[in-house]
Amino acid sequence: MSTEETPQRSSDAAAQGRGSADALLGAAEIRSLAARLDLTPTKRWGQNFVVDANTVRRIVRTADVAGRDVVEVGPGLGSLTLGLTEAGARVAAVEIDPRLAELLPETVGRKQPDARLEVVHHDALTIESLPFAPEAIVANLPYNVSVPVLIHLLERFPTIDRALVMVQAEVGHRLAAKPGSKTYGSPSAKVAWWGPWALEGDVSRQIFWPVPNVDSVLVGFRRGPARGSEELRRATFAVIDGAFGQRRKMLRQALSGVFGSPAAATEVLERAGVEPTLRGEALALDDFIRIAEAGPAR
Repeated sequence: MSTEETPQRSSDAAAQGRGSADALLGAAEIRSLAARLDLTPTKRWGQNFVVDANTVRRIVRTADVAGRDVVEVGPGLGSLTLGLTEAGARVAAVEIDPRLAELLPETVGRKQPDARLEVVHHDALTIESLPFAPEAIVANLPYNVSVPVLIHLLERFPTIDRALVMVQAEVGHRLAAKPGSKTYGSPSAKVAWWGPWALEGDVSRQIFWPVPNVDSVLVGFRRGPARGSEELRRATFAVIDGAFGQRRKMLRQALSGVFGSPAAATEVLERAGVEPTLRGEALALDDFIRIAEAGPAR
């Protein structure tokens, strides 16, 4: 893991940098930086770089994280990073590509000399520590790992009380889905543990380079009331996994692997006040929590 930090910017310096066209990256400069690295964006790491400064500033305004401590996943060449630091956020940028991790401090230092940035060269799926306790996640998440990354960060860093991420539209709709909808599933129920999620904006394909084959959306949450202990969360997630692992089956059958048999699952469901003939997509997070609490001693 490598980190690099620059001194905290003063409020005067921040004010001077905000709104300046030179403070962010444009499309030509992004392509120039990629050419310098001989970089071809890869599907393996979900690399699609944002090339529109107006979109960057819209994302930062929507996130409402000015002056806060933010973790960004997959900063790439620095488009969104510069938008966050321009707003006065302190950013821990987690980048898996060593070339990008090495270049980012130089780019940000050149565009915004007083920015507060630490670059962490690491896989966000396995990261266990950051230079500071983040209060928010703001990121253009790689499409192929967006949900696992979100859940890992929320599990690992309990100080996070706000998230706004740009993801594939299908994933965003799934994260914000409500029980009973066609898109509701395991990710919907799990992320609700930390608070209610909602769609917060659409994103044009044309603001990316290369242009992806899918649409994107902004989806986010603000932390809700505490749900319970870490032990209860793990038990609840096991129930969610069981319910959606065989989503066409009734809960008494789908949860037989969790509780030992259909008869045992039925007994737990009845104690929880949940009809055993329902299916997982009909249950809200509170229902899954009641089932976990009614199950065998954890």
